[in-house]
Formats: sequence, structure tokens, C-alpha cells
Amino acid sequence: MYFAALLARTEDGWEASDTELDDVETLADLADLAREATTDDETVLVCIEQEGEWFGVVRVDGEDDPRVFVSDAAAAMRSSYGELLLSDELLGREPEDPAALDQLVDLDGTEDGEPERDGDDEGGAAGSATDEEAAPVGPLGDSALLADLGMENKALLSLTPEDALSEIADALGCTDVLEAVR
Repeated sequence: MYFAALLARTEDGWEASDTELDDVETLADLADLAREATTDDETVLVCIEQEGEWFGVVRVDGEDDPRVFVSDAAAAMRSSYGELLLSDELLGREPEDPAALDQLVDLDGTEDGEPERDGDDEGGAAGSATDEEAAPVGPLGDSALLADLGMENKALLSLTPEDALSEIADALGCTDVLEAVR
């Protein structure tokens, strides 16, 4: 189970709305969703928590690139919502080049010279383990993304997933609006 909310800073204070992430496939989609939550180029925070396992905050300021913080990258990597936040750049990996992949794959979906598989997908499990190993256990990202809003990076790093969003809302002065959508 997860909870996701958008916190938009306006001239009248913070406004919160819960949001569904089922149609969001990439960090860019998530940033676009955040930008739609405000009429001006105000700061919008996307806050996500997953069953006391991990939490993440994405900060979008106008058309700037989103800034991301995840409390436990390895735990987030096991979640489809966490995978949205863990970009290749954040994980320190080289981005995949779709054009290069297209050149390696035949029309039948196998790589040149690779035998076709017969239903058992042993390779898929190994690929998943590699992805999980690529994500470090513990915090990852920009721990200072809330510093100018009232929460220093040391405070953000010390939060536990169970009560992180409440403590972030307290520091930002928007507990009531966040709890209203919870």
C-alpha cells in the first residue's frame, strides 16, 4: 500500500491533494503531473510513502529538472512507484540508448545470434537482481531539496519511513492540509 500527495506552495500557503500514480510511468511524467498542480511556476512537492518501507520526495520548481530524495533506494527499487524516482542519473548508471537496443534485436525479439527462449524466463530473475544490486541500501538523492523550505538535510536524512511525511509537513507548516488528504 502506498500514499502519494502533491503539496503545492502558493502565495496563500500550501495546498495539498492526493494523487494516483497508476498512469505515471517516468520521472518526467511525475514532474508534469506536479506542474499541473499549480497555475504559476510555484514549488510543488510530490511525497510518496510505501508501507513504512521507504519514502520519497520529488521537488519541481517551474520548468527546472525535478530534484529527488529517496530514503532507501534498495527498498524503493522493489516498488513500481519507487522505480519512477530512481533514474539512471540518480543511480549513477549510463542511460540506456533505445536506438542501440533496436539495432541488436531481430524482428522475432531475440538478439542477433541469441537462441530463442522456450517459455522459462531464467534471465529475468538475474536481471532483477542486478537492478536491485545497483540501488544502494539507504538514502539516495538530494537531501537538501527541502532546506530552503524549513527542513535541513540532516533532519531529512534522520527521518524514519513510518512518520516521515508527517514530520516533513510539520517542518513546512502544512500538517493540516496534508492530513486532510490522507
